[in-house]
Amino acid sequence: MGSCFSSETRSPLPGSPMGVTKRKGSRSRQRSRNPSFGRDEQLRKTPGRIFLNGSSEVASLFTQQGKKGINQDAMLVWENFGSRTDTVFCGVFDGHGPYGHLVAKRVRDSLPLKLSANWEVDIKSDEVPREVCLNGTGSWCSKDTSFLSLEESSRASIDLEETEKHPEVFQTLKESFLKAFKIMDRELRMYSNIECFCSGTTAVTLVKQGQDLVIGNVGDSRAVLGTRDENNSLVAVQLTLDLKPNLPAEAERIRKCKGRVFALRDEPEVARVWLPNNDSPGLAMARAFGDFCLKEFGLISVPDISCRRITVKDEFIVLATDGIWDVLSNEEVVDIVGSCSTRSYAARKLVESAGRAWRSKYPTSKVDDCAVVCLFLDSNPNDSTAAPTELSENIVYEEHEDTDKKDDSFSPTGLDRSGTVKASEEAHPEENVETSRVNEEVALNNEEKSWRLEKAGLHLKESPV
Repeated sequence: MGSCFSSETRSPLPGSPMGVTKRKGSRSRQRSRNPSFGRDEQLRKTPGRIFLNGSSEVASLFTQQGKKGINQDAMLVWENFGSRTDTVFCGVFDGHGPYGHLVAKRVRDSLPLKLSANWEVDIKSDEVPREVCLNGTGSWCSKDTSFLSLEESSRASIDLEETEKHPEVFQTLKESFLKAFKIMDRELRMYSNIECFCSGTTAVTLVKQGQDLVIGNVGDSRAVLGTRDENNSLVAVQLTLDLKPNLPAEAERIRKCKGRVFALRDEPEVARVWLPNNDSPGLAMARAFGDFCLKEFGLISVPDISCRRITVKDEFIVLATDGIWDVLSNEEVVDIVGSCSTRSYAARKLVESAGRAWRSKYPTSKVDDCAVVCLFLDSNPNDSTAAPTELSENIVYEEHEDTDKKDDSFSPTGLDRSGTVKASEEAHPEENVETSRVNEEVALNNEEKSWRLEKAGLHLKESPV
């Protein structure tokens, strides 16, 4: 429930670039000097790449801003990843710190490219880089970072068994994940346009190629599998470990590097990472991209890597930031997604459920940002859209062709009064809706635009042909 401990009266850390003023120039001049601007525009137009609220045949995505300020969560689904028709990349990224939203989006855009590039190199090369050494959890083989708890050791043995069964895909992707994460963090340190000294992001990412699944995780976002047991009941299987400072292996590494781990009195259940001689920054995770003020004191960006072979009983995977997991259990998340009759609304339904849980369990706390990616593993053409659809990062109602299968909780009357989407009783319905009316919505503000798109879509469905 909060990644960094902040105080308005606290001054910037010694050596921190925070507080340094930058000259203001025209936006066009900044874009022309930014070599990544053209790449970002090209990424936005890449077919099969979805990073806004929307859905495709195999995935549903949704993010919602909390009550803490700007939305620092990011998400991505990239079909035909690496120009492979049987491959999908998915990820969610939870930024923290003053510039966490920028770090999360930068990692979202850059990490998949680095992973794809390293994957190609590793496939073509028979040599294993000497500086990369894999153990069961994907950690660097060094004295400072190779600690394994008993639980992690058991996971490592299972992981090694899977690697022996399918050595080519798993071993190659493991090496690619390790190198891509290392290069990504190094690039953030050198990136002058984003201050990453006291800002960073988590990343839970996966690559699904055919029936093979490889997951790379940094931080406390989580991946959970929805699968069927021997009684054909839908059950939850957690695929990643929340890499927090309260884990013995993580705390041991941090303390050995002179970092401190302790919880505040008013939140004794949240262990945080602190500098040796300064009560800052109070990071609530043991691994992250960025946060370079702590990188010399035990914080690392090495991913925890796991592998799995998908079976016919596996139905979907949910990747989500801690705004979901802080208030919903794995079982609740799987039940919510599994009970959604329309797949394209699965991620949104989960975010809406988390919002209600926040207000119920923590009425005096600010709701956290939420980002969800639901990746469906089995084909269901009757429930999928023919092509990817993307909406804005604000909440926008997306009308589905099969209104009979739509959950009641996603009708305008079932939405909570969040201020982003208006409830129907607040609006004045109009009897006639024309196509030109929809085109005029571009000039409206986001809130009114969202409501009018809902009403236009619903009214058109209800009107006789």
